[in-house]
Amino acid sequence: MTIPAIIRLEMKKTFFAKRGLWIYLLALAPVALFFVHSMVELRMHGVRQEMARKSLRPLTERDFASISGGMSRADVIAQLGNPPVTSSRTRRVRTGRRAFESISIETFRYSDGNNELTIRLENGVVAGVGRVSGIGLGQDTYVFAGVFQFFFIRLAIFFGCLGIFMNLFRGEMLDRTLHFYLLTPIRREVLLLGKYLAGLLAAVVIFSTSALLQIASLLYQFDSDTITHYLDQNGLSQIASYLGVTVLACIGYGSVFLAAGPLFRNPIVAAAIVLIWESINPILPALLKKFSVIYYLKSLCPVEVTLAPGMPALFALLASNPEPISRYIAIFGVLALSVVVLAASARRVRTLEINYTTD
Repeated sequence: MTIPAIIRLEMKKTFFAKRGLWIYLLALAPVALFFVHSMVELRMHGVRQEMARKSLRPLTERDFASISGGMSRADVIAQLGNPPVTSSRTRRVRTGRRAFESISIETFRYSDGNNELTIRLENGVVAGVGRVSGIGLGQDTYVFAGVFQFFFIRLAIFFGCLGIFMNLFRGEMLDRTLHFYLLTPIRREVLLLGKYLAGLLAAVVIFSTSALLQIASLLYQFDSDTITHYLDQNGLSQIASYLGVTVLACIGYGSVFLAAGPLFRNPIVAAAIVLIWESINPILPALLKKFSVIYYLKSLCPVEVTLAPGMPALFALLASNPEPISRYIAIFGVLALSVVVLAASARRVRTLEINYTTD
């Protein structure tokens, strides 16, 4: 039996295993998130376009900036015209033990077709001004970078590889079918490599497809000119980087969880150990950092996610990347780490014995 034969046998089990259906849901979760976001933005863009058409004249950002607290209702209308959308209500405020005062509250909404201005008036005087920016590709690509680094890599690919690669050996032990492989005239190192490549192919197909669908869902809300401009500038290189990081994440985490399969009976234990190790990577000594997959992946992400003031300590720890390394070193680091882990796994599999009464 050769490696291609092992891959063919494993592909059907890997892609269509009932115990692995949750992996597809995990991969599709961020796709659904960005698709819903695009649908909401398209709807809001239509609403703002309609508001802009109802305005007496085209409004600009300078018009919006001219509105400030303390202006009268007449001043606002003189500056911006009659609001396309209004609402009003009355609120009673206690002014004494048995005294109340009624405050007339009005809300004016204006739009320049993309941005929206909301003005709150109390008794005919501006008491608050709020502004909501419309569709912006730059901001959305930054949000995508955050979701990619904090959810897709650290959770979706991490636990997806756990489900795929841990089952390559542990799943067959539970199904009591691994001995069929061990009884065939094939070196166990070849068996290990064949299973790893089959799992890697499945993981790369699932999560690379997810990454592409996420990007397509994010760009769906924009017109063709905006998308073309983004791709001509640095969009294609960013997309290539995200796909490259996805593949390397599957390579790295796949090797780790393949090695964990014969070592741990409970995959939760393996996941917890690796997850903790990956999470505390920023505070590890320089030498130990290199034995972590996320250390290399974060340096390859095309958009750096900065720390916002007041961010919780846990998120600040996950986001920090104090010592970014060059792209070539990061790629070599993931591949070298995977080779080392697979070599150690080969030594373990070489002496693997099956006892279904205990496994």
